[in-house]
Amino acid sequence: MLEANKSLVRPEHFILVGIPGLEDVQFWFSIPLCSMFLLTIFGNTVMLYVILLEENLNKPMYFFISMLSILDLVLCFNTTPNIILIFWFNAKGITFDGCLTQMFFIHAVTAMETTILVAMAFDRYVAICHPLRYNTILTNNRIAVIGVSAIIRGTFFTIPFIPLVNRLSFCKTMVISHTYCEHMALAKIACSDITINKVYGLTAALLVVTVDIVCITLSYSAIIRAVMRLSSNKAKRKLFNTCGSHICVIIIFYTPALFSFFTHRFGHNISPKIHITIANLYILIPPMCNPIIYGVKTKEIRERIITSFFGKQIKSL
Repeated sequence: MLEANKSLVRPEHFILVGIPGLEDVQFWFSIPLCSMFLLTIFGNTVMLYVILLEENLNKPMYFFISMLSILDLVLCFNTTPNIILIFWFNAKGITFDGCLTQMFFIHAVTAMETTILVAMAFDRYVAICHPLRYNTILTNNRIAVIGVSAIIRGTFFTIPFIPLVNRLSFCKTMVISHTYCEHMALAKIACSDITINKVYGLTAALLVVTVDIVCITLSYSAIIRAVMRLSSNKAKRKLFNTCGSHICVIIIFYTPALFSFFTHRFGHNISPKIHITIANLYILIPPMCNPIIYGVKTKEIRERIITSFFGKQIKSL
């Protein structure tokens, strides 16, 4: 009865402390962070420029790479400028609505990215296991449907976080021990019961991540079986190299994401400074590394970048 009579305490703003325990040296963290942010913008912009303007790269795999670059840019612009303001100017305040908006985009974009990674694994499976049917399976219409499905899926799983946070009362503290607004970091400072938040957050994350990892594993299991049937070692190396860039991106994306996710729920003995530092690297390292990995390991993209920016003379060297 008392719980029902309690008024909902909704603050006008929250305080993001940055990296707990490292407030005095956060300025020095801003130097590599700013460098990674600029590299992310440059790398993904170049990737989009090369893929979208070069007709020879108008293929399903490159469309998926461009989708990934767009999502990486959205993720970075949603969080990194605010982190830099905290580190440089001690601007720790964020409005309640601004916090919810940032939280929504972080989780929605993450779900969209993992969906695109599944689509890219399926693309490699079709290209290697059913090459003659590749153009009939992955048509432009189906690629568009996959892109829209990724947006709908990410939005569908993330939208419930907003009412789940809106129902909470924040009567103890307005201080969030993080550099950005993340669902569980926000829920933990509430004085209301957050059982529903925990259950839904865990369920949504496991549904998205578990299903996607299983799909990616099945795709690459089929690819490995197909490759191992080949008699030519040269052909095997070529096919493994074709999938190598995607495998690197998968590892870089899922490793810090899963660490941050499980630490929030089960890693009570892990220092907050370690957790939050890795959470910051999670929103910077994959978006920064993705264009580098694809630019270096994908021959067509590498050649187009060299030709576009350095001329044909260097390409021929």
